Amino acid sequence: MRERRQNPVGRAATASVPRVTLGGLRLAVLDLEQTANFMIDVVFPQRRLNRPLYLTSANGEVLARCSTEPMTDRLFRAADLINADGQPLVTVSRFRSKTPLPERVATTDLFHVVARKAQAAGLTFYMLGADEAENAAAVGSVREQYPDLKIVGRCHGFLRGEALRAKVAEINALAPDYLWVALGVPYEQAFVEEFTPNLSNVGVIKTSGGLFNFLSGSRARAPLWMQHAGLEWAWRIWLEPRRLLWRYLTTNPRALYLLLNRSRSTDIGGTHNR
Repeated sequence: MRERRQNPVGRAATASVPRVTLGGLRLAVLDLEQTANFMIDVVFPQRRLNRPLYLTSANGEVLARCSTEPMTDRLFRAADLINADGQPLVTVSRFRSKTPLPERVATTDLFHVVARKAQAAGLTFYMLGADEAENAAAVGSVREQYPDLKIVGRCHGFLRGEALRAKVAEINALAPDYLWVALGVPYEQAFVEEFTPNLSNVGVIKTSGGLFNFLSGSRARAPLWMQHAGLEWAWRIWLEPRRLLWRYLTTNPRALYLLLNRSRSTDIGGTHNR
C-alpha cells in the first residue's frame, strides 16, 4: 500500500477531513462522533471506494516507534486516516496548534459508537485478532450488547501462510462493511499493507490494538480521571509491569520530545462539519 500522499484514491476520499501534524504524524482533527459518522458515510448508503479505506490510530508509543522504526513509520504514513488515541496528544495540540484536536478518539470508545450506528443502518462487521478464547469472548459480548448488529464472521489472529491467505479470501467473500483487525502494532498495519489488494469487497479496515481484550472484559480500562489526565499508560503499567514498564520508560520521553519539537501550529486540511 502506498504512502498516503502518493495515493490519490485515499486522498480524495478523506480530502474533507482537517488534519494537524503532531509528533511527526498528520492526525485527523475529528471528535469521536465525527469519526464514527465519517466511517458510516464512506460505506452507507453505498461505498465510495473500490478498496478498503484504511484507518489506524496513534498514541505516544506509536510516535516514538515511528521515529526509530522506518518500517513502522512507513506503515502508518500509508493510512488514509490516523486518529489520536492518546490524551497527551490532545493536550499538547491545545497549545501547539491553531487547530487543536477536539478530543481523544480511543478505538475502544469508537467501536461502540460505530456499532450503534452500524446496527441502525444494517451494516456488517468482521472481527479478526487476539487468541481464540479472547476473540470468541469479545464477539459474544458484542452480540449481547448489540443483538441486531450483523457480525458476519470472526477469527483469531494466529493464522499464518496458506491458512491466513485462505482466511483473507473468506473475509473478502463475506464482504463486511467493517473489518476490525486487532493484531497489535505494527503487525496489524503490516496485515493491511499485505492484504488490502485481496480485500476489495471490504468497506473499512480499522486497526484495533488491544480492543478485543476490553470487549471481552479480560482487561479493565483505566478510571476516567486517569484517562482524562493522560495517565492511562500508568494504569497499564500497574496492571502489566513486567511487560510494559520498560516500554513506557523508553517511549514516553521520546514521545514528549517529538510532540514538542515535531508539531506544527498550522496544517493543511479540509473541513468536516458533521
